[in-house]
Amino acid sequence: MESDADAVKKTQLVEARARNISHNVRCIECGSQSIEDSQADIAILLRKLIRDEIRSGKSDKEIFKKLENDYGETILYTPKFDLQTAALWLSPVLVAGAAAGVWAYSKYKQKSNVHIMALNIVRGVPLTPREKQTMLDLLSPPPPQRAASLWWRRWRSQ
Repeated sequence: MESDADAVKKTQLVEARARNISHNVRCIECGSQSIEDSQADIAILLRKLIRDEIRSGKSDKEIFKKLENDYGETILYTPKFDLQTAALWLSPVLVAGAAAGVWAYSKYKQKSNVHIMALNIVRGVPLTPREKQTMLDLLSPPPPQRAASLWWRRWRSQ
């Protein structure tokens, strides 16, 4: 009875590891599916190969390395970080940094323009109509907030 339970546990462990590895391996024929989801002949053969490698005692890293050596790096969904893939991995950070830089620069420029206009007023330099409007927009207090009128009050007054 013990050996049956152990055999079932071992089979479940092999299946779980095989599914985990198969979800991270791209089907060569389909390209957009993992070999776990694909029904192509090559995907079925690769799933069998992975199960055989697991049963022979290989680690997940060794299996991924073997697949990469046999079929190339494109078979893996997660490419390793090296000089060739650095742009791929770092591009989201670079784009976010550039966007933050543009936003910060525009805020700085807007703030410095207001300071320049204020200095021009103090010096007696006449402002352009656009600068006057900008100063009025910035220096005018916001309109007072009305209490939220309820729809039934508006309805009753009609």
